[in-house]
Order: sequence, then C-alpha cells, then structure tokens
Amino acid sequence: MKKLFIIPLQLILLSCLLINCQAQPSPSANLEEAKKAIAASNGILFQAFAKGDSSLFIDRYAKDCWIMPPNAPALCGAEAPLEFFKLGYNKFGVRNGKFTTIDVFGDGVKFVTEVGFWQLFDANNKQIDNGKFLVLWKKTPGGWKMFRDSFSSDRPKQ
Repeated sequence: MKKLFIIPLQLILLSCLLINCQAQPSPSANLEEAKKAIAASNGILFQAFAKGDSSLFIDRYAKDCWIMPPNAPALCGAEAPLEFFKLGYNKFGVRNGKFTTIDVFGDGVKFVTEVGFWQLFDANNKQIDNGKFLVLWKKTPGGWKMFRDSFSSDRPKQ
C-alpha cells in the first residue's frame, strides 16, 4: 500500500517541477528581451535632443536613477533626467548623438549592464564630444529604464 501512495506522489512532484520549469523564460530569453528594449530606448534618446523634447529623454530613466557625469556631482532622483537634459541641450548645444553598444550582460530578470561608446553632435552635425559609458538598466513596470548612468569623455579636460 505504501508503494502505491509514494509513486503517485513522486509523479505529481515531477509533473509540478516540469510545469514550473516550462513556465519560466530562459535566462537567454530574458537577456535578449532586455537587449531589444535597450536598443529601442537608445534609438529614442537622441530624438529628444533633435526635437527639443525633454519628455522623450526623461522617459528613458527610472524614477530612482542616478546620472553620474564626469567632473560633476551625481544627479539623483526623478528630477535628474530633466536637469541633465537641460544641461546638454542649453549649455552644450547637443542636438543629436549616437550610442555604440559593445555588450549587455546579466540575467535579464531585474538588472542588466550595458557597456559602450557615445558621440554627441551639435545643430550643424559637428561632433562636440565622445566617450564611453556604463549603464545599469532596471526592469520596471514601465519597461527597462536606466537606473545608474555613468560615462566619461575621451577628450582631455580643458
């Protein structure tokens, strides 16, 4: 009688494990989804400067973000993206740019890290700066958002 009870219990447990494993996306699927979302977000970010529309820029960032520019204090929180956009647009004349992502790594569940290079252009499409970046992305209810954004220029400090 014991064997009859144990065998069905083992089958039930095995079935539950198989169903649970199938219901979870694979880590590579999570990472691929994150990579696609990051590429789409990066494609929109510089449209904000071209259009003078800070809302496009602000929406790329998490509400609890930190933006860490070189040679300046970190900008933190919900107001940081607008403050940073205004600096780039008004003080530095940024009107366009380009990201070249070299790698995105992590499990793709809650956080991933992006590494790459950037270029900034003015209204005449003249390159005004370039450098490298490291961004920690966070999965939020609104999608993948920049959580920690750190970058530096390749140009010598003047």
